[in-house]
Order: sequence, then structure tokens, then C-alpha cells
Amino acid sequence: MNPLELDQEIGKMARAMMTRNTLIGADLIAHLRSQITLEEVAGMVLVSFERLLWFDEQAILWSIENLIPADVLQEMQRITSVAVYQQLIRKGYVPGKDISVDAKGKLLVKAKMTTVA
Repeated sequence: MNPLELDQEIGKMARAMMTRNTLIGADLIAHLRSQITLEEVAGMVLVSFERLLWFDEQAILWSIENLIPADVLQEMQRITSVAVYQQLIRKGYVPGKDISVDAKGKLLVKAKMTTVA
């Protein structure tokens, strides 16, 4: 998928989420799954969420609750957990002491950790 096609598909996903129509969204996700990997679908959904933040943040919550399949949500969590983990390490938090990641990719944070800027 070239950059233009990728941008178009992300736009379609964001618009599908804004319509709050499960049939449109499910068809689009099924189509994407036939074209690209699960990790890439999850990444596209994350970028679509970023676009929705500017226009309809409630559509993000609706999409998580009603549209995005569980395996895509798990992949999104895995992707974001790694990115957040790396960011926390750069901020000075110590792996194994302040933060860790479990076998499923879930970010584990020490309860009394200070606020991350």
C-alpha cells in the first residue's frame, strides 16, 4: 500500500467511526485485514483515532466499545504499551523497578510512581 492509499484508508476509517455504523466499520476492517497485517490494521486504527481527536472524540469511545474487534484492540494495546514503555525509560524510570510489561504486552506501572511529564 503506497502512502496515498494508506492516507485514504485512514480517512475512510475515521469517517466510518464518525458515522457510528457498525456495518460500514466492520466491512472496512475486514477489507483491511485481507490486504495488510493485524499490526498494520491496529496502527491504522490508532492513526484514525488521532484524526478523530480533532473532530469527534466521542467516536473513539464508541468505536472501542462497538466496532474494533478484540484482536485489533489487543494489538493496539501491544503497540502502545511498547511505545509508552520506551518513553518512560527515556524519562528515567527503571525497568523491573518502576515499570514492566507482562507476557501479553500489558504495561505494568508501580502504584506510587510520580507523574510523567
